[in-house]
Amino acid sequence: MVRKIRLGALVSGGGTNLQAIMDACESGGLAAEMAFVGSDNPDAFGLKRAAERGIPTFVADYRAVIRAFRANPQGAGLPPDFRIEEVAAKQGLLRKDASPGESSFFLKTRAIAEARLIEAMRPYPFDLLILAGFMRNLTPYFIDRVSPDRTRPRIMNIHPALLPKFGGKGMYGHFVHEAVIASGEKESGVTIHLVDEIYDNGKILHQARVPVNPGDTPEMLAARVLEQEHYWYPRVLDKFIRGEYEG
Repeated sequence: MVRKIRLGALVSGGGTNLQAIMDACESGGLAAEMAFVGSDNPDAFGLKRAAERGIPTFVADYRAVIRAFRANPQGAGLPPDFRIEEVAAKQGLLRKDASPGESSFFLKTRAIAEARLIEAMRPYPFDLLILAGFMRNLTPYFIDRVSPDRTRPRIMNIHPALLPKFGGKGMYGHFVHEAVIASGEKESGVTIHLVDEIYDNGKILHQARVPVNPGDTPEMLAARVLEQEHYWYPRVLDKFIRGEYEG
């Protein structure tokens, strides 16, 4: 018998992938239960989906963190264990030509927001963190604290394209599908992967392919890709829980 594990989830918007996973947990199709659902966005509908099921929810408002830092950088309250040189050496998110000021602003504001996520997660023990439409890229500050053992990854993500193409900064949601169509690609799809320090770079667990039809709009392609996301995310999670993928 497979041991039931505890899942945490982070969302930014509607939470339809979260819904598919919660449904699988409730039906017994997934040997898991939801420990919490967090978000960077206080208006994320995914939070309401979770709350209606009695699942604890929380918000670490990234936009509020950024506004506060811009207004008063000295009083922003960096986490005491944040070492910018260490995080900067590991991160793979920023452009190589990013200025020192741009890099510092990004890493410091991310660390503040991520520390709030970590603190909010602390009361809820979990085995695996799933990103279900979480639109903020995670830095090494967060990953090192949530998934410190690289031989036993604890963070999983789903991406609405076939990585490694159409991944990285700016490649999310509508922008991914727009880029796929503009490129003339004949197919797109879904990638479910583990998370490491480089955005959209972790070990790929599964890919599902979706044709790009003549005359497709980003919305039309997105709808077909989303169907595959809802189908495959719970199934890949089930295989991962059963130990059918190596870390």
